[in-house]
Amino acid sequence: MTTPTSQLDAERLHQAVVGLRDVLRATELPLDVRGAAEAREERDAVVNQLDDYVIPRLAAWDAPLLTVVGGSTGAGKSTLVNSIVGDVVSRAGVLRPTTSAPVLVVNPDDRPWFIDDRVLPGLARATGASDGDQDPNSVRLVEAASLTPGLAILDAPDIDSVVSRNRDLGAQLLAAADMWVFVTTAARYADAVPWDLLATAGARGTSVAVVLDRIPPAAQDEIRRHLASMLAEHRLGDAPVFVVPEVTLDPRGLLPGDRIGPLRDWLLDLASDQQRRAAVVQRTLTGALDALGERVGVVTAGVGEQSEAIAALLTEVQEAYDGAAAGVEQGMSDGTLLRGEVLARWQEYVGTSEVFRQLESALARLRDRISAALTGKPQPARPVGEALQTGAAALIIANAEAAASTAARRWRGHPAGEALLADHPELAAPGGDLEERVQRVVRDWQSMIFDMVRTEGKDKRSTARFMAYGVNGIGVMLMLATFASTGGLTGAEVGIAGGSAALAQKVLEAIFGDQAVRALARRAREDLLERTAELYADERGRFTRAVEALGLPDDQGERLVAALDGVRRAR
Repeated sequence: MTTPTSQLDAERLHQAVVGLRDVLRATELPLDVRGAAEAREERDAVVNQLDDYVIPRLAAWDAPLLTVVGGSTGAGKSTLVNSIVGDVVSRAGVLRPTTSAPVLVVNPDDRPWFIDDRVLPGLARATGASDGDQDPNSVRLVEAASLTPGLAILDAPDIDSVVSRNRDLGAQLLAAADMWVFVTTAARYADAVPWDLLATAGARGTSVAVVLDRIPPAAQDEIRRHLASMLAEHRLGDAPVFVVPEVTLDPRGLLPGDRIGPLRDWLLDLASDQQRRAAVVQRTLTGALDALGERVGVVTAGVGEQSEAIAALLTEVQEAYDGAAAGVEQGMSDGTLLRGEVLARWQEYVGTSEVFRQLESALARLRDRISAALTGKPQPARPVGEALQTGAAALIIANAEAAASTAARRWRGHPAGEALLADHPELAAPGGDLEERVQRVVRDWQSMIFDMVRTEGKDKRSTARFMAYGVNGIGVMLMLATFASTGGLTGAEVGIAGGSAALAQKVLEAIFGDQAVRALARRAREDLLERTAELYADERGRFTRAVEALGLPDDQGERLVAALDGVRRAR
Protein backbone atom coordinates (compact mmCIF):
# COMPACT_ATOMS: atom_id res chain seq x y z
CA MET A 1 0.00 0.00 0.00
CA THR A 2 1.09 3.53 -0.73
CA THR A 3 -0.22 6.85 0.46
CA PRO A 4 -3.52 7.50 -1.41
CA THR A 5 -2.87 9.60 -4.52
CA SER A 6 -6.13 11.52 -4.19
CA GLN A 7 -8.62 12.65 -1.60
CA LEU A 8 -11.18 10.34 -3.22
CA ASP A 9 -8.91 7.31 -2.77
CA ALA A 10 -8.35 8.18 0.88
CA GLU A 11 -12.07 8.64 1.52
CA ARG A 12 -12.91 5.38 -0.25
CA LEU A 13 -10.44 3.41 1.86
CA HIS A 14 -11.55 5.18 5.03
CA GLN A 15 -15.20 4.33 4.37
CA ALA A 16 -14.37 0.71 3.60
CA VAL A 17 -12.43 0.31 6.85
CA VAL A 18 -15.23 1.99 8.81
CA GLY A 19 -17.64 -0.46 7.19
CA LEU A 20 -15.49 -3.41 8.23
CA ARG A 21 -15.26 -2.02 11.76
CA ASP A 22 -19.05 -1.73 11.96
CA VAL A 23 -19.57 -5.29 10.75
CA LEU A 24 -17.00 -6.62 13.21
CA ARG A 25 -18.54 -4.69 16.06
CA ALA A 26 -21.96 -6.18 15.24
CA THR A 27 -20.63 -9.73 15.00
CA GLU A 28 -22.03 -11.91 17.78
CA LEU A 29 -20.21 -14.96 19.15
CA PRO A 30 -22.29 -15.94 22.21
CA LEU A 31 -21.88 -19.71 22.17
CA ASP A 32 -18.94 -21.28 24.00
CA VAL A 33 -17.88 -23.58 21.18
CA ARG A 34 -14.50 -24.42 19.74
CA GLY A 35 -12.61 -21.29 18.74
CA ALA A 36 -15.15 -18.90 20.29
CA ALA A 37 -12.80 -17.39 22.87
CA GLU A 38 -10.07 -16.78 20.29
CA ALA A 39 -12.56 -15.32 17.81
CA ARG A 40 -14.03 -12.96 20.42
CA GLU A 41 -10.57 -11.81 21.47
CA GLU A 42 -9.50 -11.22 17.88
CA ARG A 43 -12.75 -9.43 17.03
CA ASP A 44 -12.32 -7.04 19.95
CA ALA A 45 -8.64 -6.51 19.23
CA VAL A 46 -9.25 -5.71 15.55
CA VAL A 47 -12.11 -3.34 16.40
CA ASN A 48 -9.88 -1.58 18.94
CA GLN A 49 -7.03 -1.18 16.48
CA LEU A 50 -9.32 0.06 13.72
CA ASP A 51 -10.90 2.56 16.10
CA ASP A 52 -7.70 3.57 17.88
CA TYR A 53 -5.31 3.70 14.97
CA VAL A 54 -6.28 2.70 11.43
CA ILE A 55 -9.41 4.83 11.04
CA PRO A 56 -7.91 7.97 12.67
CA ARG A 57 -4.73 7.61 10.64
CA LEU A 58 -6.63 7.16 7.38
CA ALA A 59 -8.63 10.26 8.21
CA ALA A 60 -5.49 12.33 8.93
CA TRP A 61 -2.32 11.23 7.13
CA ASP A 62 -0.44 14.31 8.31
CA ALA A 63 -1.27 13.89 12.03
CA PRO A 64 1.69 13.74 14.46
CA LEU A 65 3.57 10.46 14.79
CA LEU A 66 2.14 8.59 17.78
CA THR A 67 4.95 6.74 19.53
CA VAL A 68 3.93 4.37 22.32
CA VAL A 69 6.55 3.50 24.94
CA GLY A 70 5.75 0.05 26.25
CA GLY A 71 7.41 -2.89 27.91
CA SER A 72 7.68 -5.07 30.98
CA THR A 73 7.07 -4.15 34.60
CA GLY A 74 9.93 -2.16 36.11
CA ALA A 75 11.71 -1.66 32.80
CA GLY A 76 11.93 2.09 33.38
CA LYS A 77 9.41 3.31 30.77
CA SER A 78 8.19 6.33 32.74
CA THR A 79 11.74 7.36 33.62
CA LEU A 80 12.66 7.09 29.95
CA VAL A 81 9.68 9.23 28.86
CA ASN A 82 10.45 11.84 31.52
CA SER A 83 14.09 11.93 30.44
CA ILE A 84 13.21 12.35 26.74
CA VAL A 85 10.86 15.22 27.59
CA GLY A 86 13.27 16.70 30.15
CA ASP A 87 10.59 17.00 32.81
CA VAL A 88 8.60 14.76 35.14
CA VAL A 89 5.39 14.18 33.18
CA SER A 90 4.75 10.54 34.11
CA ARG A 91 4.94 9.17 37.63
CA ALA A 92 7.83 6.74 38.21
CA GLY A 93 8.63 4.83 41.37
CA VAL A 94 9.39 1.51 43.01
CA LEU A 95 5.78 0.46 43.57
CA ARG A 96 4.32 -1.64 40.76
CA PRO A 97 2.49 -0.90 38.64
CA THR A 98 3.41 2.78 38.56
CA THR A 99 1.65 3.58 35.27
CA SER A 100 -1.93 2.42 35.63
CA ALA A 101 -3.32 5.02 33.22
CA PRO A 102 -1.59 6.22 30.04
CA VAL A 103 0.12 9.59 29.77
CA LEU A 104 0.27 11.27 26.35
CA VAL A 105 2.92 13.97 25.90
CA VAL A 106 2.57 16.37 22.96
CA ASN A 107 3.98 19.65 21.74
CA PRO A 108 1.48 22.48 22.46
CA ASP A 109 1.02 22.98 18.71
CA ASP A 110 -0.13 19.37 18.35
CA ARG A 111 -2.66 19.48 21.18
CA PRO A 112 -5.68 19.86 18.82
CA TRP A 113 -4.85 16.49 17.24
CA PHE A 114 -5.33 14.65 20.52
CA ILE A 115 -7.69 16.64 22.74
CA ASP A 116 -10.81 15.08 21.19
CA ASP A 117 -11.55 11.40 20.65
CA ARG A 118 -10.12 11.16 17.14
CA VAL A 119 -7.41 8.88 18.52
CA LEU A 120 -8.13 6.37 21.32
CA PRO A 121 -11.87 7.17 21.34
CA GLY A 122 -12.51 4.73 24.17
CA LEU A 123 -10.42 6.75 26.63
CA ALA A 124 -11.56 10.00 28.25
CA ARG A 125 -9.16 12.94 28.29
CA ALA A 126 -7.59 14.36 31.46
CA THR A 127 -5.27 17.36 31.59
CA GLY A 128 -2.97 18.98 34.11
CA ALA A 129 -0.74 17.47 36.75
CA SER A 130 -1.51 13.96 38.02
CA ASP A 131 -2.76 13.63 41.58
CA GLY A 132 -1.89 9.93 41.58
CA ASP A 133 -5.55 8.88 41.32
CA GLN A 134 -6.21 9.05 37.58
CA ASP A 135 -9.12 7.14 36.08
CA PRO A 136 -7.60 4.08 34.35
CA ASN A 137 -10.14 4.55 31.55
CA SER A 138 -8.67 7.92 30.63
CA VAL A 139 -5.50 9.26 29.06
CA ARG A 140 -3.78 12.26 30.62
CA LEU A 141 -2.71 14.83 28.05
CA VAL A 142 0.49 16.71 28.93
CA GLU A 143 2.00 19.53 26.84
CA ALA A 144 5.79 19.76 26.51
CA ALA A 145 7.47 22.42 24.40
CA SER A 146 10.66 20.34 24.41
CA LEU A 147 9.07 17.88 22.00
CA THR A 148 9.36 18.63 18.31
CA PRO A 149 5.97 19.24 16.66
CA GLY A 150 4.89 16.12 14.78
CA LEU A 151 5.84 13.73 17.61
CA ALA A 152 3.59 12.49 20.42
CA ILE A 153 4.86 10.08 23.09
CA LEU A 154 2.51 7.88 25.08
CA ASP A 155 3.64 6.13 28.28
CA ALA A 156 1.62 2.88 28.39
CA PRO A 157 0.85 0.50 31.29
CA ASP A 158 2.97 -2.63 31.69
CA ILE A 159 2.23 -5.38 29.20
CA ASP A 160 2.89 -8.01 31.91
CA SER A 161 1.21 -6.16 34.77
CA VAL A 162 -0.35 -8.16 37.59
CA VAL A 163 -3.48 -6.10 36.92
CA SER A 164 -5.31 -7.59 33.93
CA ARG A 165 -6.85 -4.26 32.97
CA ASN A 166 -3.35 -2.76 32.70
CA ARG A 167 -2.13 -5.66 30.55
CA ASP A 168 -5.07 -5.36 28.18
CA LEU A 169 -4.73 -1.59 27.94
CA GLY A 170 -1.00 -1.83 27.36
CA ALA A 171 -1.49 -4.22 24.45
CA GLN A 172 -4.31 -2.07 23.05
CA LEU A 173 -2.19 1.07 23.13
CA LEU A 174 0.67 -0.63 21.34
CA ALA A 175 -1.77 -1.58 18.58
CA ALA A 176 -2.75 2.11 18.35
CA ALA A 177 0.80 3.29 17.71
CA ASP A 178 2.52 4.45 14.56
CA MET A 179 5.70 3.20 16.20
CA TRP A 180 6.63 1.21 19.29
CA VAL A 181 9.52 2.08 21.55
CA PHE A 182 9.89 -1.17 23.38
CA VAL A 183 11.72 -0.95 26.70
CA THR A 184 13.29 -3.95 28.40
CA THR A 185 16.17 -4.78 30.73
CA ALA A 186 19.08 -7.17 30.95
CA ALA A 187 17.02 -9.41 33.21
CA ARG A 188 13.79 -9.28 31.15
CA TYR A 189 14.72 -8.92 27.51
CA ALA A 190 14.15 -12.61 26.70
CA ASP A 191 10.82 -12.95 28.57
CA ALA A 192 8.01 -14.65 26.69
CA VAL A 193 5.31 -11.99 27.12
CA PRO A 194 7.11 -9.13 25.40
CA TRP A 195 8.30 -11.41 22.64
CA ASP A 196 4.73 -12.53 21.91
CA LEU A 197 3.92 -8.88 21.21
CA LEU A 198 7.15 -8.27 19.32
CA ALA A 199 6.50 -11.32 17.17
CA THR A 200 3.07 -9.89 16.35
CA ALA A 201 4.68 -6.55 15.49
CA GLY A 202 7.14 -8.27 13.18
CA ALA A 203 4.43 -10.28 11.46
CA ARG A 204 2.35 -7.14 10.86
CA GLY A 205 5.19 -4.90 9.76
CA THR A 206 4.85 -2.50 12.69
CA SER A 207 7.65 0.04 13.10
CA VAL A 208 9.62 -0.79 16.27
CA ALA A 209 12.59 0.61 18.17
CA VAL A 210 14.02 -1.26 21.18
CA VAL A 211 15.62 0.21 24.29
CA LEU A 212 17.85 -1.95 26.49
CA ASP A 213 17.64 -0.17 29.80
CA ARG A 214 19.89 -0.40 32.87
CA ILE A 215 22.42 -2.67 31.19
CA PRO A 216 25.63 -3.46 33.13
CA PRO A 217 28.58 -2.26 31.00
CA ALA A 218 30.30 -5.64 31.15
CA ALA A 219 27.27 -7.43 29.65
CA GLN A 220 26.32 -4.78 27.13
CA ASP A 221 27.88 -6.28 23.98
CA GLU A 222 26.76 -9.84 24.71
CA ILE A 223 23.16 -8.86 25.46
CA ARG A 224 22.97 -6.59 22.44
CA ARG A 225 24.19 -9.33 20.08
CA HIS A 226 21.71 -11.82 21.53
CA LEU A 227 18.87 -9.34 21.31
CA ALA A 228 19.77 -8.52 17.70
CA SER A 229 19.61 -12.20 16.75
CA MET A 230 16.20 -12.56 18.44
CA LEU A 231 14.91 -9.50 16.60
CA ALA A 232 16.09 -10.92 13.29
CA GLU A 233 14.29 -14.21 13.99
CA HIS A 234 11.06 -12.27 14.47
CA ARG A 235 11.38 -10.18 11.29
CA LEU A 236 12.51 -7.12 13.24
CA GLY A 237 16.14 -7.17 12.19
CA ASP A 238 15.98 -3.56 10.99
CA ALA A 239 14.65 -2.26 14.31
CA PRO A 240 17.11 0.23 15.88
CA VAL A 241 18.41 -0.77 19.34
CA PHE A 242 19.38 1.82 21.94
CA VAL A 243 21.36 0.87 25.04
CA VAL A 244 20.95 2.84 28.26
CA PRO A 245 23.53 1.71 30.80
CA GLU A 246 22.79 1.49 34.49
CA VAL A 247 23.51 4.96 35.90
CA THR A 248 22.54 7.17 38.81
CA LEU A 249 19.51 9.35 38.13
CA ASP A 250 19.61 13.10 38.75
CA PRO A 251 17.65 14.64 41.67
CA ARG A 252 14.47 14.78 39.58
CA GLY A 253 14.74 11.10 38.68
CA LEU A 254 15.87 11.72 35.10
CA LEU A 255 18.62 10.02 33.12
CA PRO A 256 21.72 12.08 32.38
CA GLY A 257 21.52 13.88 29.04
CA ASP A 258 24.44 11.98 27.49
CA ARG A 259 22.75 8.64 28.28
CA ILE A 260 19.33 9.49 26.85
CA GLY A 261 20.69 11.71 24.07
CA PRO A 262 20.96 9.13 21.24
CA LEU A 263 17.36 7.96 21.65
CA ARG A 264 15.97 11.48 22.09
CA ASP A 265 17.85 12.83 19.11
CA TRP A 266 16.72 9.93 16.92
CA LEU A 267 13.06 10.52 17.86
CA LEU A 268 13.22 14.29 17.38
CA ASP A 269 15.04 13.96 14.04
CA LEU A 270 12.43 11.45 12.90
CA ALA A 271 9.62 13.83 13.83
CA SER A 272 11.33 16.70 12.00
CA ASP A 273 11.74 14.78 8.74
CA GLN A 274 8.35 14.63 7.08
CA GLN A 275 9.45 12.01 4.56
CA ARG A 276 10.88 9.66 7.19
CA ARG A 277 7.83 10.19 9.37
CA ALA A 278 5.52 9.34 6.48
CA ALA A 279 7.53 6.18 5.78
CA VAL A 280 7.05 5.02 9.39
CA VAL A 281 3.31 5.69 9.18
CA GLN A 282 3.02 3.96 5.83
CA ARG A 283 4.86 0.87 7.02
CA THR A 284 2.78 0.45 10.17
CA LEU A 285 -0.53 1.25 8.50
CA THR A 286 0.21 -1.07 5.61
CA GLY A 287 1.09 -3.84 8.04
CA ALA A 288 -2.14 -3.31 9.96
CA LEU A 289 -4.20 -3.45 6.77
CA ASP A 290 -2.30 -6.45 5.40
CA ALA A 291 -2.98 -8.35 8.62
CA LEU A 292 -6.74 -7.84 8.39
CA GLY A 293 -7.24 -10.84 6.12
CA GLU A 294 -5.82 -13.32 8.59
CA ARG A 295 -7.28 -11.62 11.65
CA VAL A 296 -10.79 -11.26 10.24
CA GLY A 297 -10.44 -14.84 9.04
CA VAL A 298 -10.17 -15.93 12.67
CA VAL A 299 -13.43 -14.14 13.43
CA THR A 300 -15.11 -15.58 10.33
CA ALA A 301 -14.04 -19.08 11.34
CA GLY A 302 -15.50 -18.43 14.79
CA VAL A 303 -18.77 -17.35 13.20
CA GLY A 304 -18.75 -20.56 11.18
CA GLU A 305 -18.31 -22.62 14.34
CA GLN A 306 -21.26 -20.78 15.89
CA SER A 307 -23.42 -21.54 12.86
CA GLU A 308 -22.37 -25.18 12.83
CA ALA A 309 -23.14 -25.48 16.53
CA ILE A 310 -26.60 -24.00 16.04
CA ALA A 311 -27.27 -26.28 13.08
CA ALA A 312 -26.17 -29.29 15.14
CA LEU A 313 -28.41 -28.30 18.05
CA LEU A 314 -31.43 -27.77 15.82
CA THR A 315 -30.75 -31.07 14.06
CA GLU A 316 -30.81 -32.84 17.43
CA VAL A 317 -34.18 -31.27 18.16
CA GLN A 318 -35.52 -32.11 14.70
CA GLU A 319 -34.44 -35.72 15.05
CA ALA A 320 -35.98 -35.99 18.51
CA TYR A 321 -39.37 -34.75 17.30
CA ASP A 322 -39.15 -36.75 14.07
CA GLY A 323 -38.72 -39.75 16.34
CA ALA A 324 -41.77 -38.68 18.30
CA ALA A 325 -43.85 -38.42 15.12
CA ALA A 326 -42.63 -41.85 14.06
CA GLY A 327 -43.60 -43.18 17.48
CA VAL A 328 -47.13 -41.85 17.06
CA GLU A 329 -47.38 -43.36 13.58
CA GLN A 330 -46.19 -46.71 14.88
CA GLY A 331 -48.59 -46.53 17.83
CA MET A 332 -51.45 -45.89 15.40
CA SER A 333 -50.61 -48.93 13.30
CA ASP A 334 -49.31 -51.59 15.68
CA GLY A 335 -52.54 -52.20 17.59
CA THR A 336 -51.42 -50.46 20.75
CA LEU A 337 -54.48 -48.21 20.78
CA LEU A 338 -56.83 -51.20 20.62
CA ARG A 339 -55.90 -52.67 23.98
CA GLY A 340 -57.25 -52.05 27.45
CA GLU A 341 -60.05 -49.52 27.76
CA VAL A 342 -60.80 -49.44 24.01
CA LEU A 343 -61.32 -53.20 23.92
CA ALA A 344 -63.55 -53.14 26.97
CA ARG A 345 -65.73 -50.37 25.55
CA TRP A 346 -65.87 -52.07 22.17
CA GLN A 347 -67.04 -55.28 23.77
CA GLU A 348 -69.86 -53.41 25.45
CA TYR A 349 -70.73 -51.80 22.14
CA VAL A 350 -71.09 -54.89 19.90
CA GLY A 351 -71.91 -57.67 22.34
CA THR A 352 -71.11 -59.32 25.64
CA SER A 353 -67.62 -59.76 26.94
CA GLU A 354 -68.25 -63.50 26.95
CA VAL A 355 -68.32 -63.60 23.16
CA PHE A 356 -64.88 -61.95 22.90
CA ARG A 357 -63.37 -64.13 25.58
CA GLN A 358 -64.39 -67.16 23.51
CA LEU A 359 -63.29 -65.56 20.24
CA GLU A 360 -60.20 -67.66 19.63
CA SER A 361 -62.15 -70.95 19.86
CA ALA A 362 -65.46 -69.85 18.42
CA LEU A 363 -65.02 -67.69 15.33
CA ALA A 364 -68.39 -68.87 14.02
CA ARG A 365 -70.07 -67.24 16.97
CA LEU A 366 -68.35 -63.99 16.07
CA ARG A 367 -69.88 -64.13 12.62
CA ASP A 368 -73.26 -64.69 14.22
CA ARG A 369 -72.69 -61.74 16.50
CA ILE A 370 -71.70 -59.58 13.50
CA SER A 371 -74.88 -60.60 11.74
CA ALA A 372 -76.88 -59.72 14.80
CA ALA A 373 -75.12 -56.42 15.07
CA LEU A 374 -76.01 -55.57 11.48
CA THR A 375 -79.67 -56.17 12.05
CA GLY A 376 -80.08 -54.87 15.58
CA LYS A 377 -79.69 -51.48 17.25
CA PRO A 378 -76.24 -51.37 18.92
CA GLN A 379 -75.44 -49.58 22.15
CA PRO A 380 -74.26 -45.96 22.06
CA ALA A 381 -70.75 -45.55 20.59
CA ARG A 382 -69.70 -42.63 22.77
CA PRO A 383 -67.73 -44.63 25.43
CA VAL A 384 -65.66 -46.28 22.67
CA GLY A 385 -64.92 -42.91 21.09
CA GLU A 386 -63.89 -41.48 24.44
CA ALA A 387 -61.57 -44.41 25.05
CA LEU A 388 -60.02 -43.96 21.61
CA GLN A 389 -59.64 -40.23 22.27
CA THR A 390 -57.92 -40.88 25.59
CA GLY A 391 -55.61 -43.47 24.07
CA ALA A 392 -54.65 -41.30 21.08
CA ALA A 393 -54.01 -38.32 23.36
CA ALA A 394 -51.87 -40.42 25.69
CA LEU A 395 -49.85 -41.69 22.71
CA ILE A 396 -49.17 -38.17 21.44
CA ILE A 397 -48.33 -36.81 24.89
CA ALA A 398 -45.97 -39.68 25.75
CA ASN A 399 -43.99 -39.19 22.55
CA ALA A 400 -43.87 -35.40 23.07
CA GLU A 401 -42.47 -35.92 26.56
CA ALA A 402 -39.88 -38.35 25.20
CA ALA A 403 -38.89 -35.89 22.45
CA ALA A 404 -38.36 -33.00 24.88
CA SER A 405 -36.33 -35.21 27.18
CA THR A 406 -34.24 -36.60 24.31
CA ALA A 407 -33.54 -33.17 22.81
CA ALA A 408 -32.53 -31.77 26.21
CA ARG A 409 -30.28 -34.75 26.92
CA ARG A 410 -28.50 -34.32 23.60
CA TRP A 411 -28.09 -30.58 24.17
CA ARG A 412 -26.47 -31.28 27.52
CA GLY A 413 -23.78 -33.18 25.65
CA HIS A 414 -22.88 -30.04 23.66
CA PRO A 415 -21.16 -27.00 25.26
CA ALA A 416 -23.45 -24.57 23.48
CA GLY A 417 -26.55 -26.62 24.24
CA GLU A 418 -25.64 -26.96 27.89
CA ALA A 419 -25.44 -23.18 28.24
CA LEU A 420 -28.76 -22.69 26.46
CA LEU A 421 -30.44 -25.24 28.72
CA ALA A 422 -29.06 -23.45 31.74
CA ASP A 423 -30.86 -20.33 30.49
CA HIS A 424 -33.99 -22.28 29.49
CA PRO A 425 -34.41 -25.23 31.87
CA GLU A 426 -38.10 -25.48 30.94
CA LEU A 427 -37.12 -27.02 27.59
CA ALA A 428 -36.43 -30.39 29.22
CA ALA A 429 -40.20 -30.92 29.62
CA PRO A 430 -43.07 -30.30 27.18
CA GLY A 431 -44.89 -26.98 27.14
CA GLY A 432 -47.14 -26.41 30.14
CA ASP A 433 -50.36 -26.51 28.11
CA LEU A 434 -49.44 -29.58 26.07
CA GLU A 435 -52.18 -31.81 27.44
CA GLU A 436 -54.86 -29.24 26.66
CA ARG A 437 -53.54 -28.76 23.14
CA VAL A 438 -53.34 -32.49 22.53
CA GLN A 439 -56.91 -32.99 23.71
CA ARG A 440 -57.99 -30.25 21.32
CA VAL A 441 -56.09 -31.89 18.45
CA VAL A 442 -57.75 -35.25 19.05
CA ARG A 443 -61.21 -33.71 19.46
CA ASP A 444 -60.78 -31.77 16.24
CA TRP A 445 -59.63 -34.94 14.54
CA GLN A 446 -62.68 -36.83 15.75
CA SER A 447 -64.92 -34.01 14.51
CA MET A 448 -63.21 -34.29 11.14
CA ILE A 449 -63.95 -38.03 11.15
CA PHE A 450 -67.65 -37.42 11.80
CA ASP A 451 -67.77 -34.74 9.09
CA MET A 452 -66.10 -37.14 6.67
CA VAL A 453 -68.69 -39.84 7.50
CA ARG A 454 -71.52 -37.37 6.92
CA THR A 455 -70.06 -36.28 3.59
CA GLU A 456 -69.21 -39.78 2.38
CA GLY A 457 -72.54 -41.20 3.60
CA LYS A 458 -74.84 -38.44 2.36
CA ASP A 459 -76.41 -40.85 -0.16
CA LYS A 460 -76.60 -43.70 2.37
CA ARG A 461 -78.21 -42.06 5.35
CA SER A 462 -81.55 -43.72 4.61
CA THR A 463 -80.11 -47.22 4.58
CA ALA A 464 -80.86 -49.50 7.51
CA ARG A 465 -77.22 -50.04 8.37
CA PHE A 466 -76.42 -46.31 8.41
CA MET A 467 -79.47 -45.56 10.46
CA ALA A 468 -78.66 -48.42 12.86
CA TYR A 469 -75.22 -47.01 13.80
CA GLY A 470 -75.58 -43.32 13.07
CA VAL A 471 -72.79 -40.86 12.25
CA ASN A 472 -71.11 -41.25 15.64
CA GLY A 473 -71.17 -45.02 15.62
CA ILE A 474 -69.81 -45.24 12.08
CA GLY A 475 -67.23 -42.60 12.90
CA VAL A 476 -66.02 -44.63 15.89
CA MET A 477 -65.74 -47.73 13.71
CA LEU A 478 -63.75 -45.74 11.17
CA MET A 479 -61.39 -44.63 13.94
CA LEU A 480 -61.08 -48.24 15.00
CA ALA A 481 -60.32 -49.29 11.44
CA THR A 482 -57.71 -46.52 11.27
CA PHE A 483 -55.83 -48.21 14.13
CA ALA A 484 -56.56 -51.72 12.79
CA SER A 485 -53.33 -53.66 13.14
CA THR A 486 -52.19 -56.08 15.80
CA GLY A 487 -48.42 -55.76 15.53
CA GLY A 488 -48.04 -54.52 19.11
CA LEU A 489 -50.39 -56.99 20.80
CA THR A 490 -49.80 -60.48 22.12
CA GLY A 491 -51.81 -63.46 23.26
CA ALA A 492 -55.56 -63.15 23.54
CA GLU A 493 -55.40 -59.43 22.76
CA VAL A 494 -54.38 -60.26 19.20
CA GLY A 495 -57.55 -62.18 18.58
CA ILE A 496 -59.72 -59.66 20.32
CA ALA A 497 -58.24 -56.68 18.54
CA GLY A 498 -58.27 -58.53 15.25
CA GLY A 499 -61.88 -59.47 15.73
CA SER A 500 -62.73 -55.90 16.71
CA ALA A 501 -61.07 -54.56 13.60
CA ALA A 502 -62.69 -57.21 11.44
CA LEU A 503 -66.10 -56.38 12.82
CA ALA A 504 -65.64 -52.65 12.27
CA GLN A 505 -64.28 -53.32 8.80
CA LYS A 506 -67.27 -55.52 7.88
CA VAL A 507 -69.77 -52.93 9.03
CA LEU A 508 -67.99 -50.11 7.18
CA GLU A 509 -67.64 -52.15 3.99
CA ALA A 510 -71.31 -53.04 4.15
CA ILE A 511 -72.11 -49.31 4.25
CA PHE A 512 -69.46 -47.74 1.98
CA GLY A 513 -67.76 -50.54 0.07
CA ASP A 514 -64.25 -51.87 0.65
CA GLN A 515 -62.40 -49.36 -1.59
CA ALA A 516 -64.10 -46.36 0.00
CA VAL A 517 -63.32 -47.71 3.49
CA ARG A 518 -59.63 -47.99 2.69
CA ALA A 519 -59.60 -44.42 1.36
CA LEU A 520 -61.46 -43.12 4.41
CA ALA A 521 -59.10 -44.89 6.82
CA ARG A 522 -56.07 -43.55 4.95
CA ARG A 523 -57.40 -40.01 5.05
CA ALA A 524 -58.18 -40.31 8.75
CA ARG A 525 -54.70 -41.60 9.50
CA GLU A 526 -52.97 -38.91 7.45
CA ASP A 527 -55.05 -36.17 9.03
CA LEU A 528 -54.17 -37.20 12.58
CA LEU A 529 -50.49 -37.46 11.67
CA GLU A 530 -50.59 -33.99 10.10
CA ARG A 531 -52.25 -32.52 13.16
CA THR A 532 -49.69 -34.23 15.38
CA ALA A 533 -46.84 -32.95 13.20
CA GLU A 534 -48.13 -29.38 13.58
CA LEU A 535 -48.35 -29.79 17.34
CA TYR A 536 -44.82 -31.20 17.49
CA ALA A 537 -43.60 -28.33 15.32
CA ASP A 538 -44.94 -25.95 17.96
CA GLU A 539 -43.17 -27.93 20.67
CA ARG A 540 -39.96 -27.98 18.65
CA GLY A 541 -40.33 -24.23 18.20
CA ARG A 542 -39.61 -23.74 21.91
CA PHE A 543 -36.06 -24.93 21.27
CA THR A 544 -35.80 -22.91 18.06
CA ARG A 545 -36.91 -19.74 19.82
CA ALA A 546 -34.26 -20.26 22.50
CA VAL A 547 -31.64 -20.31 19.74
CA GLU A 548 -33.19 -17.37 17.92
CA ALA A 549 -33.11 -15.35 21.16
CA LEU A 550 -29.34 -15.30 20.77
CA GLY A 551 -29.90 -12.85 17.94
CA LEU A 552 -27.37 -14.37 15.55
CA PRO A 553 -27.92 -13.18 11.96
CA ASP A 554 -27.63 -15.97 9.41
CA ASP A 555 -25.35 -13.89 7.18
CA GLN A 556 -22.67 -12.84 9.69
CA GLY A 557 -19.95 -14.74 7.87
CA GLU A 558 -20.98 -13.40 4.46
CA ARG A 559 -21.05 -9.84 5.78
CA LEU A 560 -17.54 -10.17 7.19
CA VAL A 561 -16.20 -11.54 3.92
CA ALA A 562 -17.92 -8.78 1.94
CA ALA A 563 -16.64 -6.03 4.25
CA LEU A 564 -13.08 -7.35 4.09
CA ASP A 565 -13.31 -7.59 0.32
CA GLY A 566 -14.44 -3.96 0.27
CA VAL A 567 -11.26 -2.93 2.07
CA ARG A 568 -9.13 -4.92 -0.37
CA ARG A 569 -10.78 -3.29 -3.38
CA ALA A 570 -10.42 0.19 -1.86
CA ARG A 571 -6.65 -0.28 -1.45
